[in-house]
Amino acid sequence: MSSRLPVAVFVNAQGTGQNREVSDRSTGTQQATGAESITPFVELDRPMWSRLSHEIQSPLNVEDVQRLRGLGDALNLDEVREVYLPLSRLLNLYTAAAGQLHAATNTFLGESTTRTPFVIGVAGSVAVGKSTTARVLRELLRRWPDTPNVELVTTDGFLYPNAELERRGLMQRKGFPESYDRRRLLRFVSEVKSGAAEVRAPWYSHLTYDIVPGREVVVRRPDVLIVEGLNVLAPARPRPDGITGLALSDFFDFSIYVDAKTAHIEQWYINRFQSLRSSAFADPESYFHRYANLTDEEARLTAKSIWERINEPNLVANVLPTRGRAQLVLTKDADHSIRRMLLRKT
Repeated sequence: MSSRLPVAVFVNAQGTGQNREVSDRSTGTQQATGAESITPFVELDRPMWSRLSHEIQSPLNVEDVQRLRGLGDALNLDEVREVYLPLSRLLNLYTAAAGQLHAATNTFLGESTTRTPFVIGVAGSVAVGKSTTARVLRELLRRWPDTPNVELVTTDGFLYPNAELERRGLMQRKGFPESYDRRRLLRFVSEVKSGAAEVRAPWYSHLTYDIVPGREVVVRRPDVLIVEGLNVLAPARPRPDGITGLALSDFFDFSIYVDAKTAHIEQWYINRFQSLRSSAFADPESYFHRYANLTDEEARLTAKSIWERINEPNLVANVLPTRGRAQLVLTKDADHSIRRMLLRKT
């Protein structure tokens, strides 16, 4: 993959007309056309966005895509080429610019310090495909010469163990902000961003639906760290003394929100739940093994109940309101394909 950095990235593609700016309450955009800048976001449709890859050839093959694709996701080689390659190019430009800023700061201070990792946050609802987005970006960014060492950490590892959630009465609110060890998560990302030689995070098992004692994720000064999770863009919360502390996103150099209509996400969640009966749920060690033998209708009703009691309220109250805090919003259609991009102006 070429590492040549173009002078300009976001120019109007010939024959596509001007960039449009559209109405969106969470992102703060309004309907407008023309060159006048009245919103903080630039909207690009998929054809326009795909032109910004500058004909970079995809380093991924069909087997790579199958390995990276989440259950029910629509990821294919076309989407890698048209969506993720341009995004990896943009992020390559951002990481290069961050390196230049680091060098300038060293010059100003008269020091020679080691550059700290470039941190990317990826947020979005359960079942929207944010994990796939994070995995694909990890693979593509590793192929750029400037960023061969890319690590991915999910916030699942910072959930309280199930025993602690039970003690606090939070098992039915797993995934809500209060179910995470926020201090530990902040400390982890802060240490990575501070340039610590080695930082450790808890290991989460989706099979047992719990933290695994004695296992850890170890991060050793990567070029890029991707942090993926439901609430990674949540604002800082005031402390009991009234002082507002740090937000996780304060440590991000770039942030992405994977978006879709709530009704579409609900259907994807139900479809995924039904598919898991014959895969992960079938394992006797699975926390959800009791669902393996449900009929189609029983599985649909069970998944819908879980969605309406837990996932949708969390999405509406805590996840969706953070969309406008992202630097890039990737919007999906009903078929799970990414069709629209909102990029924050700089």
